[in-house]
Amino acid sequence: MVTPADAAAAIRHHYDVGNEFYGLWLDRSLTYSCAMPDGPDDTLDSAQERKLRYHLDAVRAGSAESVLDVGCGWGSVLRRLSATPGIRRAVGLTLSDEQAAFVRSRDFSRVEVQTEHWLHYEPEARFDGIISIGAFEHFAGSGDSSAEKIRTYREFFTRCRDWLHDDGVLSVQTIAYANMAPEDASDFMQREIFPDADLPTLAEIASAVDGLFEMVSLRNGRLDYAWTCEQWASRLRSRRDEAVELVGPDVVARYQRYLKLSALGFRMGKICLLRIVLRPYSRGFFDGGAR
Repeated sequence: MVTPADAAAAIRHHYDVGNEFYGLWLDRSLTYSCAMPDGPDDTLDSAQERKLRYHLDAVRAGSAESVLDVGCGWGSVLRRLSATPGIRRAVGLTLSDEQAAFVRSRDFSRVEVQTEHWLHYEPEARFDGIISIGAFEHFAGSGDSSAEKIRTYREFFTRCRDWLHDDGVLSVQTIAYANMAPEDASDFMQREIFPDADLPTLAEIASAVDGLFEMVSLRNGRLDYAWTCEQWASRLRSRRDEAVELVGPDVVARYQRYLKLSALGFRMGKICLLRIVLRPYSRGFFDGGAR
């Protein structure tokens, strides 16, 4: 299992490159995860908005009072929660100092952001919904066995179940291995882009939630993510000179390679994008095997 300290260092390696750099090629909401395009000619802004709405609807944010965002990024979900009339409490967890500072600077109403690992988080009260977009990929390390990964994932799902009201909903979005074996993963990606991180398989996720959550829906958006990476790569190319001024040519080249390889991996089916909506089983019924 990746320790919280190692996870924080890895997240900062990737996400603390600088908010201005990401602002050059992400959409206006700074949403750094797979969008949901409505056709190849959709805009990145509208595709990201559609994705955010999908997860908010999944956890019934319109009728919720409290929602947790695990891996809140630059606050795109939190901003929408702050504008939702019934929401009294929205909490975001991140390990990136840059992201946390950015969210706090926006002074969103009824929103708090904490620079804290989910293993250390102890909420004051339960939530109506939990959203986690693009964080799950960072929970396990490349040296972990499948059994170790499942134990880590089960710990996360156990905590989420404990943090939710009995009728709450968990909506997770994660990249996962598809027709590529973990041992064939790109050394470049694991060393220079997402150090100390490894992807799950669908089987590992299913094993980890067994007895804790009912899987309400499962969608594979791998072509959505290929499209999203291609959009990002195009936007970064168009503003390359500005990017080089901000972070230097080596960092820009690294990100261009990463986006190209990612798009190719999704197109070829080596990796996929899972959107999973989960509802907790009644407390007590499966508690004998929950931990």
